[in-house]
Amino acid sequence: MSATTLHPLADTATMLRRNLRHQQRYPSMTLSTLVSPVIMLLLFGLVFGKTFQAGIGGNGFDYLDFLVPGLLLVTIGSGTVSTAVAVCTDMTEGIVARFRTMAVFRPAVLTGHVIGSLLQTLVSVALLIGVGLLMGFRPTATFGEWLLATALITGTAIGLTWLSVALGLTSKTPEAASNIVLPFSLILPFLSSTFVPIDSMPAGLRWFAEYQPYTPIIETLRGLLIGTPYSATDGWLAGVWCVAITVGGYLWSRRLYNRGTAA
Repeated sequence: MSATTLHPLADTATMLRRNLRHQQRYPSMTLSTLVSPVIMLLLFGLVFGKTFQAGIGGNGFDYLDFLVPGLLLVTIGSGTVSTAVAVCTDMTEGIVARFRTMAVFRPAVLTGHVIGSLLQTLVSVALLIGVGLLMGFRPTATFGEWLLATALITGTAIGLTWLSVALGLTSKTPEAASNIVLPFSLILPFLSSTFVPIDSMPAGLRWFAEYQPYTPIIETLRGLLIGTPYSATDGWLAGVWCVAITVGGYLWSRRLYNRGTAA
């Protein structure tokens, strides 16, 4: 390997260490990212679980098994808030302008944010699954299905993280950055099949839930993890959405970053 090849990798690793240290210095946001999905799991699984179970499928329906795959997407979405805020903070505080005067591989700054956020998100996903198992979540997935589910979770996390980077670059302040990602981190999960089957929704809302990105990903995860029926269309749509969001978020982020403006 030549020095030219190693230079981008070394710069990316440096930026990754920088972002991981920032996460240690601001533990409140990291804890919020880790704990918020668990609180939702406890709330909907323990407090509202029996009510939802009786209303949706009766005694033969396990609402916790239904809930956990959907909350995995909520977990991924909640991690995008800290990413957008961190990117916006870098842009508004001038550190990126300083990096541009140095011999630093330019994409390494954003890539470091993405990898750091991805690692944090995967830890949060593992925590949610662990708590779910303690509460009674019983996945039936084989080893191969776990691999496919992990690949889908990782792909979704990468796509939403790149999108949050772009949204962070468009924001004028960190406060605005934390708000601009709310549709992806909070609103879309609630308007999907995360908490209830889409068949139980009113017609207009059901149409929106069916054709938005979260639902096919959630249904595919349910099929892989707990063996619920899901169509090949859901699987293909889940993959297409992951690729489209990743490519779109990456290209948008790169254009904004290279332009050197947050507007």
